[in-house]
Amino acid sequence: MAITHMAVLATALLALLCLPCAVAVVVCADELVARRLFSRGGRQETHALRCLEREFSAGNLELRPPDHEPSLEELVAELRRLDRQRRSSPTIDSAAWLTAVLRAYDHRLAMASRSLGLTEHLAQLDGMDREIERVRVEGLLHAAGLRLRAA
Repeated sequence: MAITHMAVLATALLALLCLPCAVAVVVCADELVARRLFSRGGRQETHALRCLEREFSAGNLELRPPDHEPSLEELVAELRRLDRQRRSSPTIDSAAWLTAVLRAYDHRLAMASRSLGLTEHLAQLDGMDREIERVRVEGLLHAAGLRLRAA
């Protein structure tokens, strides 16, 4: 009986001592797997990055904004899509998602306003002032003949 108690006590102490190691392995396992997977292609990626850096520092590459300005029709289509997304209740109730949609919507509103020569102040405002400016800009675009909401 004393031997059984001693074996149970030894097993319990061993489990107690090994528990932090087991938790650390479980917590860090994803990092170990990711390191192992990405270490295989690391040389090729490093070589490609060094080549790009060499080309850029030599002046052979330059960073320029894209030449393609979206047409007014493309902007209206994007505004309609973003308007549907911001008005519909998202399946994921996420404030970050709604903020990103509103930011993209405001950016497209500003682009459409600039293309028509209208003034807007969306970038300078926040909160309720931005909401009011958004409604004002939508009204200006509607008065200019753009239908931002599908029938």
